[in-house]
Amino acid sequence: MSGCKLINKFPGGQIAPPPSKSYTHRALICAALAGGVSELHNIYFSDDTEATARCLEALGAKIKRNGPAGGGYFKTAGVTGGLNKADGALLNCGESAATLRLLIPLMSVFGGDIAFERADSLAGRPLSPYADLIEQNGNEVKIAGRLKSGTRRLPGDISSQFVSGLLLAMPLLENDSGIILTSPLESAGYADITISVMESFGVSVERGGRDKFFVKGGQSYKPARYFIENDYSQAAFFLCAAALGADLTVLGLPGRCESLQPDKAALDILESMGAEIIYGADGSIKLKAGRLNAVKIDARQTPDLVPPFAALCCFCGGTSEILNAGRLRLKESDRLETLTAQLNGLGADITVRGDSLVINGVGSLEGGRADSCGDHRIAMSVAVAAMRAKNPVFLNDWECVSKSYPDFFDIFCAKELNAI
Repeated sequence: MSGCKLINKFPGGQIAPPPSKSYTHRALICAALAGGVSELHNIYFSDDTEATARCLEALGAKIKRNGPAGGGYFKTAGVTGGLNKADGALLNCGESAATLRLLIPLMSVFGGDIAFERADSLAGRPLSPYADLIEQNGNEVKIAGRLKSGTRRLPGDISSQFVSGLLLAMPLLENDSGIILTSPLESAGYADITISVMESFGVSVERGGRDKFFVKGGQSYKPARYFIENDYSQAAFFLCAAALGADLTVLGLPGRCESLQPDKAALDILESMGAEIIYGADGSIKLKAGRLNAVKIDARQTPDLVPPFAALCCFCGGTSEILNAGRLRLKESDRLETLTAQLNGLGADITVRGDSLVINGVGSLEGGRADSCGDHRIAMSVAVAAMRAKNPVFLNDWECVSKSYPDFFDIFCAKELNAI
């Protein structure tokens, strides 16, 4: 385990968040399912998206990365589709739940002797909606059933990734299929993202209100030129830093009205706190910092916003609440408990109440030592909190951010990251 010293210097300048991890997973998969060559523009390979690429390459897809722009960035990636090595494949998902959940239904369509390897941290995350398709043995998940045409019922309150995985696979079935949700779909926007990406690659899905999906069988994915938009989930950490006074401009985010990303709600939350958002003619975003008001956040549709806003709420006047965040207990760590323990250890005042956080605002933190607990979003939230610490903050295992944003600390700490 390694550590770093976070200083409370505000990051400044112009910052472009990386391309969306959610869009990247889906675009890679759709391109790999298409016959011919697709071009993916504005692509970024973190540990998670690299896991998806690695699995697709093991199945016969060819992925050529073109024009590195630093870190995990590539200007484009050429994907030659055609998965032809399914039987006997052993696919290493690492820590990527999205890779595992999105690929299981596809592999169950192909059939054959197929297994997934997963890291210890992934082994405890639920796969129950796929119970009829898989067998689990420790860190190995083996395909044990075939996905058949027809209507499947599944809960919507575990993860929308199960809906997305089925949607990606169902067009390849011989006959029509559907999904009926037995409970409201949480993080519903990610299913919308899946459908949008599929449509860009020539495959269609019909919606029946909020709880039904209809997919015609016998469809085929077509090659496409696809641009991956930048990520509001990662931008939220910089937007929260700006709300605390960082003199920075966030570039390259899609417009609120154009994007399907649920985490664009970060801008609405910031406005409800009293932050003034200034939009540039080039689409850039600046925040005018000032006194921030306590806020009540419903995290049911935007769980990834909880870590940055938990840090920001520590410095809001009054008591803030983050509600309906129970799914955060099933991430790389139990994020409700981990956020509370790590931020309170620095001087915050947070209480866990059921599936909610109650955060009493404080003027500043004392500082001290924090541990990411191997969770990338905990590490990034500590960086935001450290901006209002009287003394340095020492963060253990900061490298875990490679899961989603390998360059985060180089950018956030203005290249003043001090290894210890």
